[in-house]
Amino acid sequence: MTTYEAHARAEERLLSDDADEAVSGAFNSLAHTILSQNARTLEDLVSEMLRPMLKEWLDDNLPPLVERLVREEIERVSRGRR
Repeated sequence: MTTYEAHARAEERLLSDDADEAVSGAFNSLAHTILSQNARTLEDLVSEMLRPMLKEWLDDNLPPLVERLVREEIERVSRGRR
């Protein structure tokens, strides 16, 4: 990478080096605090947070989706028998 390309890439960044370090430090501190107080991983926390949203989406969307697909398959099969 040329100096020009490195400078252009740095110009494209949304965060300054100081802001990037501050944000990284804050997240590292949070992760350390969470993991030292509880053996759960970040993946566990995200999964726990997403589970109710996923359940609600499935409850709202899965029955109509399955009904539509089954209806389409029944129509396809019944047309093939004639």
